[in-house]
Amino acid sequence: MPEIELRWLTEADDQRRAEIHTVVHDVVAAGGAVGYHEPPTFERISQWLDDILKQVRDGNAAFATAVVDGVVQAVGLWRRGSTAVFQHRAEIQQIMAHPAARGLGLGKRVVQGLVEHARENGIEIVMLGTRGNNHGAIELYESLGFRECGRMPNAIAVGNERWDDVWMYLPLGYPAGTVLNGAKAGGLGSSPRRS
Repeated sequence: MPEIELRWLTEADDQRRAEIHTVVHDVVAAGGAVGYHEPPTFERISQWLDDILKQVRDGNAAFATAVVDGVVQAVGLWRRGSTAVFQHRAEIQQIMAHPAARGLGLGKRVVQGLVEHARENGIEIVMLGTRGNNHGAIELYESLGFRECGRMPNAIAVGNERWDDVWMYLPLGYPAGTVLNGAKAGGLGSSPRRS
């Protein structure tokens, strides 16, 4: 049985960068739906990683790696909302496991770790998006308590093919005294119905 450990990055040396690049490159090469049309270069992933790790150090993100027998085999991250009214929520992004490490439960471990890490950092709601044809991922997210909250038909473009953009969310809890208004009329930002 391999030794699996979840590690949180704030910095990345050349070895970790190369391992993360290998995961992303090989997932994309295998047809993974992680936001790239072609396998990205090491330089592109290194810049992406620099941007994320700066957000991590600023307290606005977290970057998880699943390390199998000492080598990064899966990654994922959450990013806090960018404006004041969204600072209490985070988007989980770029969940991917190397094709050779499939079947080890790394995706689930990474998502569970990200959810718990977000909760510990005061995040009240996590959300994520996935392609409508990624049924395995949708089932995984549902098994962890995520619920679909929106679907934009055929909104993801891959060449001349279009796929649904599915949005899911998971409430993590609200601070004591929080008033949940939902769509109730009144309060800041409210406007009356026109008819």
